[in-house]
Amino acid sequence: MEFLEGRIFIDPKLPGLAPERREAIYRETARVLAALHSVDVDAIGLGKYGRRNNYCKRQVERWTKQYIASTGDSRYPSNPKMLELAHWLQQHIPSEDSSGEGIVHGDFRIDNVVFHPIEDRVIGILDWELSTLGNQMTDVAYSCLAYIVDINHENQQVGKGFELTRIPEGIPSQAEYLAEYCSASGKPWPAAVWKFHISLAMFRGAAIYAGVYSRWLMGNASGGERARNTGKQANDLVDSAWAYIARKAVLPNHPPDPIARDYTKQFGGGNESGRFVPSEKVLKLRNRLVKFMEDHIYPMENEFYKLAQSSSRWTVHPEEESLKELAKKEGLWNLWIPFDSAERAKKLLFDESNRMDTNGEHDQFLGAGLSNLEYGYLCEIMGRSVWAPQVFNCGAPDTGNMEVLLRYGNKEQLLQWLVPLLQGKIRSGFAMTEPQVASSDATNIECSIKRRGFVHH
Repeated sequence: MEFLEGRIFIDPKLPGLAPERREAIYRETARVLAALHSVDVDAIGLGKYGRRNNYCKRQVERWTKQYIASTGDSRYPSNPKMLELAHWLQQHIPSEDSSGEGIVHGDFRIDNVVFHPIEDRVIGILDWELSTLGNQMTDVAYSCLAYIVDINHENQQVGKGFELTRIPEGIPSQAEYLAEYCSASGKPWPAAVWKFHISLAMFRGAAIYAGVYSRWLMGNASGGERARNTGKQANDLVDSAWAYIARKAVLPNHPPDPIARDYTKQFGGGNESGRFVPSEKVLKLRNRLVKFMEDHIYPMENEFYKLAQSSSRWTVHPEEESLKELAKKEGLWNLWIPFDSAERAKKLLFDESNRMDTNGEHDQFLGAGLSNLEYGYLCEIMGRSVWAPQVFNCGAPDTGNMEVLLRYGNKEQLLQWLVPLLQGKIRSGFAMTEPQVASSDATNIECSIKRRGFVHH
């Protein structure tokens, strides 16, 4: 533990700050949480920091017992809705909870983060007493509670969060905040499990507030007279959880599109064009790509994730191959190929009849003729899911290896290696073999020469 000179924002609305500073602070908060969740606990010696599996299940059981212990007498009777909420949570625990993930802070919210005195970057995270290993989406949901409910110990009841009233200018929407986190962490979009995680966060908050109120009744609450309101606030949180569960939808089916958002912000939704505004061709591809992601990729993410966590993780999910064929038919295949690289390959692979010089196949595999900038708009959408790039044949290391062949390979090399890679029939690897360190830094490359008889090797 050390002293940090910095800023702590108690009010999640960030009053007194300019809109651009609010946006930067929220995005930095999401980025730091993603960085925390990306830590390899085994590599840093924290592999046994806690039980990894069934975290949410154990949380429901723990806070149910805590709530029952804090209530039940005549001065503060138990709320039947709270016990019904516990039962609902037990029936809706996400399937991925059985495997566990990594570090869970347990109390991650913006007022437990220390920012640099003048820069909008995090320099410390406070209050680690609830940290353990487990389902990390619980941290994300807890950090989003301000969007749903307004909890202030000075108030007698829990109010509506600023997503239900008005989001202060500059603060991203809940979906935008989540997209920032998912993009930085590589986690799948949590629309299917978000109702559970937010409800669990409010359930836990209700159990904690019930405990605070119970101690206030006994005269030993640490919050003093402010704890007087926590009994009412506990019941308000229970009601808020049930209202949230009753919603038809709580998140969009896929992350928000930052291109459309930024375009509207800059041009007001008009038809003006600018240097970095995607062309009509790119916008059409983007719309098709977004629809493909929504219809086919996001619904399969949990299945792909289960395979990746199983003993068969080095095998290919059969549905992935089906999606690849569908992507080809939709014209969403090899979109990464730069138009200049495609032109070189066409000269080597196509004969006068405009057919690929291999088994008489038509060339359907040299991309859409995009520049790197144009592809960037589409790459961002694919990056919303860790599984998407390989479905569109746009994933590393294949893309880098294919471009080396596209730019420098001769016809024989293109036919033997590039064509099956472009068709998705084979995969490639990237091997680092330097003796001292695996690195792409040319200064680390070592060579040796040895004489064997009259030959040097």
